[in-house]
Amino acid sequence: MRLPEARPRRGGRHPGPRRHHPRLLAGPARAPRRRRRAGQGHVADLGLDAIIPIGGEGTLKAANLLSEAGLPIVGVPKTIDNDIASTDVTFGFDTAVTVATEALDRLKTTAESHQRVLVVEVMGRHTGWIALHSGMAAGAHAVVVPERPFDIDELTSRVGERFEAGKRFAIVVVAEGAKPREGSMDFKTAGTDIYGHERFTGIANQLSAELERRLGKEARPVILGHVQRGGTPTAYDRVLATRFGWHAVEAAHRGEFGMLTALRGTEITMVPLARAVETLKTVPADRYDEAECVL
Repeated sequence: MRLPEARPRRGGRHPGPRRHHPRLLAGPARAPRRRRRAGQGHVADLGLDAIIPIGGEGTLKAANLLSEAGLPIVGVPKTIDNDIASTDVTFGFDTAVTVATEALDRLKTTAESHQRVLVVEVMGRHTGWIALHSGMAAGAHAVVVPERPFDIDELTSRVGERFEAGKRFAIVVVAEGAKPREGSMDFKTAGTDIYGHERFTGIANQLSAELERRLGKEARPVILGHVQRGGTPTAYDRVLATRFGWHAVEAAHRGEFGMLTALRGTEITMVPLARAVETLKTVPADRYDEAECVL
């Protein structure tokens, strides 16, 4: 099997993938058998030996459904969210954290010179890995993640203590999917999209306004958004992606389908794809407690 020429300096998606609702790939009760037969027919017509889907939660769930339908699938975990449970790290995560950390380092200068609170929103719909790592790396003063709804009174007190101690600014890093503890502050929601994903209304906008009102200090939202995606990958991500790709191709040669490449420690192993998509890898309580102690 001949591998395509490497394009190491570009990140993101190049083939132009399309999104489909999972029900189009689901079992017999929700999708006609002809869809699965058509997929098998396309693989045969194209003379494909294997399909190697590269992506995150949605991609790998779809890949698992295709694998269960009999297609020759070997998955590779690629997502900046780092939320695939069967692997220690997904490629793309290190690059996103590096981008977010560099932005936080720059924002500190503005926050200090203008004596403001900056609420910096990073990606992370269901998990707070980017917020946790970039916040720790940049020395943020508070980190808010989806796994632990925040109490606005506690957060206000924490930020306020900095100013009472003579500090002139504060940086709060918040994952886009973070929410306040129920009843602790007014919070707007916006329903879901056609894929069942929650539409976010901008936690940084709402939180910065609330902190400004409570603290009497200027607070501004900064939403990094899609700047965290694509661009030039870090050396770590380039190496990890290359290792994942090589092991995926070798697995295909061996006929080990329905599997996913995974990093365990420093070794690349193969794990069942079905197990990998059973649950998301969320930030555990001890990691968040650890971060709170050092921030």
